[in-house]
Amino acid sequence: MATFLLDTSVLIDVLNGKRGRGTLLRNLIAEGHILACCPINVSEVYAGMRPREEARTTALLRSLEYFPITFSVAELAGLLKRDYGKRGRTLSLTDTTIAAVAIHHQLTLITDNTKDFPMKDLRVYSAPADLTLL
Repeated sequence: MATFLLDTSVLIDVLNGKRGRGTLLRNLIAEGHILACCPINVSEVYAGMRPREEARTTALLRSLEYFPITFSVAELAGLLKRDYGKRGRTLSLTDTTIAAVAIHHQLTLITDNTKDFPMKDLRVYSAPADLTLL
């Protein structure tokens, strides 16, 4: 059994009923895995949410295990951004923070955007392109 941190793009696909993401998450839960989010996910999802979507969005996010951004996580996120920047790789602070939450808590990140998460210490589950096509 593993705990999976969901990238915001995966959460948005679930909320919009796209690419079979709901099926993917239901299958993971059926296998006994735990699904999680962090403050960045919540902020990004709410920033793009329409008022009529609030109840469903809140229900989904509150059903997930929640991992906060502690001082240690914030420090790691800053160091990841700085170190990749020194190598010529510009990463967003939101992505490095999501990665830092996953690394710090030893979670596996489910994302569609593997290029945004090159960290060697990060376990990444690359979400299939579209489960509805399988």
